[in-house]
Amino acid sequence: MSTNRIISSLRAEFGEAVRGSSSPAAGRLLVDLDRSRLREAARFLINRGGRYQVGVGADERDRTQTFGLIHFFAFDRERFSIGLRTAAPASDPTFDSITPDIPSAGWTEREFRDLLGMRFPGHPKPKKLITADDWPDGIYPLRKDVPYNLVPPSTADVAYQLDEAPPGTTIVPVGPFHATLHEPAHFAVYVDGETIKHCDYRGFMAHRGIEKLCQTQVSYNEVPFIAERICGICGSVHSVAYCQAVEMAAGLSISRRAEFIRVVCLELERLHSHLLLIGVAGHLIGFDTVFMHAWRIREQVMWLSEKMTGNRKTYGMVVIGGVRRDITPEMKDEIFAVLKNLEAEIASFHKAVAGDSSIHGRTKGVGKVPTEEVVLWSLLGPVARGRGVDIDARRDFPYAAYDEIAFDVPVTTDGDVWGTIVVRLLELFESIKIIRQALDKMPSGPVLTEYGEALPAFRTGWSIVEAPRGESFHYVLTGEENRPERWRVRAPTYTNLQGIPRMLRDNQFADFPIILGSIDPCFSCTDRVAVVDRRSGRKRVWTKSEMDRLSRSRS
Repeated sequence: MSTNRIISSLRAEFGEAVRGSSSPAAGRLLVDLDRSRLREAARFLINRGGRYQVGVGADERDRTQTFGLIHFFAFDRERFSIGLRTAAPASDPTFDSITPDIPSAGWTEREFRDLLGMRFPGHPKPKKLITADDWPDGIYPLRKDVPYNLVPPSTADVAYQLDEAPPGTTIVPVGPFHATLHEPAHFAVYVDGETIKHCDYRGFMAHRGIEKLCQTQVSYNEVPFIAERICGICGSVHSVAYCQAVEMAAGLSISRRAEFIRVVCLELERLHSHLLLIGVAGHLIGFDTVFMHAWRIREQVMWLSEKMTGNRKTYGMVVIGGVRRDITPEMKDEIFAVLKNLEAEIASFHKAVAGDSSIHGRTKGVGKVPTEEVVLWSLLGPVARGRGVDIDARRDFPYAAYDEIAFDVPVTTDGDVWGTIVVRLLELFESIKIIRQALDKMPSGPVLTEYGEALPAFRTGWSIVEAPRGESFHYVLTGEENRPERWRVRAPTYTNLQGIPRMLRDNQFADFPIILGSIDPCFSCTDRVAVVDRRSGRKRVWTKSEMDRLSRSRS
């Protein structure tokens, strides 16, 4: 179904409720819709093969006296993404919940209930998601009249209300600080004996205020260096996704050489991310030999990253208009040499892991989810591909230079933790293949395209990038003060975490760590909003020299 056919179908179905449409770039469509038909239109797209991506809420009272909401859907095989855009008056920010039909929209609606004061009647779980348990009612952090450094009064003896326990079960708390969790999060696991029957999640404990900060305090060209720190692994993923969204909104085309260099950075990240996760998976099942070998092999990727970017992570490389560093002929030869050795080591490692009966015993049949439920929950990346769902943004929504590169998308039908491990092992070889092609096909030319004029205000762009964990989504609405009017980030963990209760159901409690670990959760990717300066409570803008001194003294 093409964008023309989908807009024609929407107009035929919903008539005057479709107020208009626009296409900011090829494969991108925005449809303006009356809010009274939002749930029906969302269901219409899902029934025609759409996959829910994320929602974007915004405080637009200063321009239109409304609160805006966009729900995005991907048509992967047709290679386009569509946003249903609607608005509600500031006096009544109410939208029908689409969660009863689309479970993966549940967190989006709960998030904007907490942060913008929107209301979603019909939501099956209208509980707090983002703000702290003692956050005062009536203060919504993403509204423009709320200071970014607000410190609200704290209220004692307020606690998150857990889901009601299924009959005959006992609650076992995991977290917020636990040996199997690398970041703070709280899982209330409901068990009948040793069998898990349900799980309630309470996260968002590591807020860093990235979206609010970048909409109020920094400029367009400073955002990439904040974006790449959303995740400790996916630096280039988030900076590329942000920059591509801005470039789309601004109508800026970058050089082909820069696009190929972005591909190299992204695939290096995939290599070291997958090796990290496979090692951690070995550790979680008590097989530290796997952990040691995976991380030993991974070290070569870190050396390459440092050679290319000056950092053991691919930080500081991607900016609006291209990249900051070139790949020299000498560096290219060194990358080829490291890839040759890396491929041989990964082949040996793959053979050992694939045939190990103890790994099979702890991962096969564990965390099993039917393919139809993977689709229902819009699960992403290896979590989806390991359960039979063939999606990959590099192929389905080609960006950077992926349209010129041949590669396979590994998919298994195991449907369990083992399937996700197999997918990651096979993707290691594909990443090596992609990097080699990128280096061979890379044309000459500049690596940075300058954009001399101010970016036009209130233009829309959104970018889809395949992170190691799955699809990352960045939405940008350009603003008037050399910074985004609205920037929305959705990391793949945000979606995959919503599927964890289903993955845990009817498994043994001893398998909780490896089931959770199999999605490669990055809680810091997911915890993005609510800014609080706990020390001073005062608004303060740091100068460049102060930030430079602070970064040097702490590193």
